[in-house]
Amino acid sequence: MAKEIIMPKFGFTQEESTIVAWLKQEGDRVEKGEPIAECTTDKVNMEIEAPEDGILGGIRYPAGATVPVTEIIAYVLQEGETLPEASAAAAPAAPAAEAVPAAPPRDDADAGEAGATPLARRIAEAEGVDLSAVVGTGAGGKVTREDVERYVAAMRTAEPADGKVRATPAARRAAREQGLDLAAIAGSGPRGRVQEADVLAAAEAQAAAAPAPVAGPVPTSAPQPAVPVAAPVGEPQVIPLEGMRRTIAQRMQQSYQQAPHVSFTLDVDMTKAIAFREYANQRIPEGQPRISMTALIIKAVAWALRQHPMVNSYLIRDEILVMPDVNVGMAVALEDGLIVPVIRNADRKGLVQIGQEVVDLSRRARSGELRPEEVADGTFTVSNLGMFGIDRFTAIINPPQVGILAVGRIAKRFVPGENDEPVAKPLMTVTLVTDHRVIDGAQSAQFVATLRDALEEPASILL
Repeated sequence: MAKEIIMPKFGFTQEESTIVAWLKQEGDRVEKGEPIAECTTDKVNMEIEAPEDGILGGIRYPAGATVPVTEIIAYVLQEGETLPEASAAAAPAAPAAEAVPAAPPRDDADAGEAGATPLARRIAEAEGVDLSAVVGTGAGGKVTREDVERYVAAMRTAEPADGKVRATPAARRAAREQGLDLAAIAGSGPRGRVQEADVLAAAEAQAAAAPAPVAGPVPTSAPQPAVPVAAPVGEPQVIPLEGMRRTIAQRMQQSYQQAPHVSFTLDVDMTKAIAFREYANQRIPEGQPRISMTALIIKAVAWALRQHPMVNSYLIRDEILVMPDVNVGMAVALEDGLIVPVIRNADRKGLVQIGQEVVDLSRRARSGELRPEEVADGTFTVSNLGMFGIDRFTAIINPPQVGILAVGRIAKRFVPGENDEPVAKPLMTVTLVTDHRVIDGAQSAQFVATLRDALEEPASILL
């Protein structure tokens, strides 16, 4: 029997992956455990392995296609074995056509607020979906987010019944406005679906290729002064918004649009934290990684999260999940993006161990050697830009998390002493950003106060 190869799920919240390249081709012999394709998640690139020995066949998605997790992408066949009937009928390197579910007739009232959840309506509007065509599986036939997403996925994989060019509603509207023929535009979406960006790019290319208008004769009685025209200095560099950069853009836009971000900023006196770090590093054996200030901050954050568990939560659809483990992610800047490796169970680890993991994960993040489990399941994120000389900033929450801490540099500033005399102290500005749907202002204020106490008295976090 043909063995299915599915798109694996590498993370708790992952919903899809993009196939970067097929390492084996249709008809190639493969061995169990041998890499057959490379895919990218929103965090790392991973290899998909053959589930058993045999012949690779029935590839359903080409390189560059974005595929939902657990979707069948190909099969492993044995000698003389044929593909399952549904897959054999599909075109090579393309997903099998899926019928779009038909909905029973509903009047306008059913398709309005009473017939769909608010999130389903927002997704339908963004995708140009007519809610009256979607089958509702919620209570009383209400259309849910899952119903709309299932309908959209089916629409994207089904061949148009009327022979029309596959295109998004936004692309069709743009084509009408620009006076372009959709059939003449190459689509960059799934299975060649024409996107709005494709239409706009075609319009720009057409405008650039059009001949310049010929000016009429200039009357000799009114000579025109020569207008100096600057010589072109070169064409702009075009960088496609794809891969990691595209994923970051989508996730950050989604987070900022959906989550009401609220910021809480305060200064922390780092006098004792600096002394404590120096004391700890003096006792680390030669050749072992030193404890960085980032490691000390992560330890303090983990300690504060244990005191305020609501900040250590996920918001997924209509549910708040208070996570049992404290897994602190640390944002690491890359040349082409950002990645967030995770210190797991940071509240239960010693400072020396956290320091070693910070050094190891940062190094392997920049060299592209992280494993999927090392960037998954973070419950809170720390973004430290102090090493870049930044005093203070705000960050965007990494969903489904509900909080992120932005850390600035440590700099000496004058503050009033005991007798109101000016005293120079090393201060660090931290900004907690929380999702106001889950965390109230008082809870956020209490969390940053606890964090400040932990950093100003670092010995307390070791008790």
